Amino acid sequence: MKRKTPLLLIVALATGCGSTEPHSPPPAGPPPGVSVTLAQYRSDEPVHALQVAVRNTSETPVYFADVQLVTPSFKTLPPQQADAVIRKTRRTDLPITYGAANCRPQGLPEVQPATVVAHVRTGSEQLRKVVFDVPHPDPLLARLLRDECSEFLIKQRASIEFGPEWTESGPKSERVMRGSLVVTRRGQGAVTLADVGGTTHYIATPARRPMGTLAAGEQRLEVPLELTPGRCDPHAFAEAKKAFLFPVRVSVDGGEERVLIVTPPKPLQDRLITYAQRTCGLGS
Repeated sequence: MKRKTPLLLIVALATGCGSTEPHSPPPAGPPPGVSVTLAQYRSDEPVHALQVAVRNTSETPVYFADVQLVTPSFKTLPPQQADAVIRKTRRTDLPITYGAANCRPQGLPEVQPATVVAHVRTGSEQLRKVVFDVPHPDPLLARLLRDECSEFLIKQRASIEFGPEWTESGPKSERVMRGSLVVTRRGQGAVTLADVGGTTHYIATPARRPMGTLAAGEQRLEVPLELTPGRCDPHAFAEAKKAFLFPVRVSVDGGEERVLIVTPPKPLQDRLITYAQRTCGLGS
């Protein structure tokens, strides 16, 4: 006589063959009264960082365990620890670093929508995953994407660096640092340096504007440049976070000018600081 297995038992056995691990709950919406925007301080720029600015209009404290920027415009980094309790506040900043821009060789991309993903706890509830929508289009992300992808497009054609030879010249109170920018070919097309801007601490004066063009058949171009101190207050060089981020305006084949940030190597930075302090009469 054949033994019959009840249908309910078969169904129970079949459904029990899957994973016993519980599924992660889907991300939840933000707690009432809590929203985020993005901001960036001057000191954030050199370290590829920004601030998640949290606003809490409720009376309930919200604990942020971590935060993460998610957008197709930039590579997604792992969640970064926040460990912060946000009470009622118009703005409290949570610092994070963000990934490299997702650029393309065809041209500048449009900024895509972004979210901030965080693990939060409201009051005494359990920690949960929450997704905050960043207002779109976000002007900060649009600028960061434009600047980084402009650099990407230029670097496909040529590298631009501070030249190896820099010398001081002129009277003691009017001494200048004279050197050059060097353009080295990487890709096709004529590369024109239109101008170079100063920084928070230095005035950049090219010998002429436009500075020069690396013609299609050339491999290397060297253009002269002078640097002088832009400020001489005693605290200037203790806060030199952006002192060496020189914006160079570049175009390829007569197209739109784009900005490339060019930074001198560390030994030259040290020489420039010593030169500026001496020229300003601040000592070494």
